[in-house]
Amino acid sequence: MGELRENFWTLPLAQLTRAEWEALCDGCGRCCLHKIEDADTGAIADTNVACKLLDTGTAQCRDYRNRKAFVPDCLRLTFAIVEDVPWLPSTCAYRLRAAGRDLPHWHYLLTGDRDDVHRAGVSVAGRVVSEDEAGPLEHHIVEWSAPQRDLEEESGA
Repeated sequence: MGELRENFWTLPLAQLTRAEWEALCDGCGRCCLHKIEDADTGAIADTNVACKLLDTGTAQCRDYRNRKAFVPDCLRLTFAIVEDVPWLPSTCAYRLRAAGRDLPHWHYLLTGDRDDVHRAGVSVAGRVVSEDEAGPLEHHIVEWSAPQRDLEEESGA
């Protein structure tokens, strides 16, 4: 995947190499879930319906490298657009770093354990259904909660 610099995640996003950009992802899978936009208000509702390529048990893309061939509207998140994607979760490393904030305490780059995203309750693994089985999206609207510790930190508790 390429060489990763020590503590690269503390650098401004514009300075990251492609390998470092890809490594910044925490693997939660939330960006691979369908959203519903209200045509009148523009409000975006989350669903628990995953892209057909997302492994619902691991929250990992089954064919990340070739995903655009199977899902043409799959968004390739880049530095140029990261601040213009309003539906990224508040816990998203890209969103946090674009705002100059630190990674969450459970991020694997800090802990060394990719399963910490699951233990923190951030991952969608085991909590979503594939679009191939879901039926109407309107029946699957959910509100994802932030991990309790993150909520306490945001409120200053």
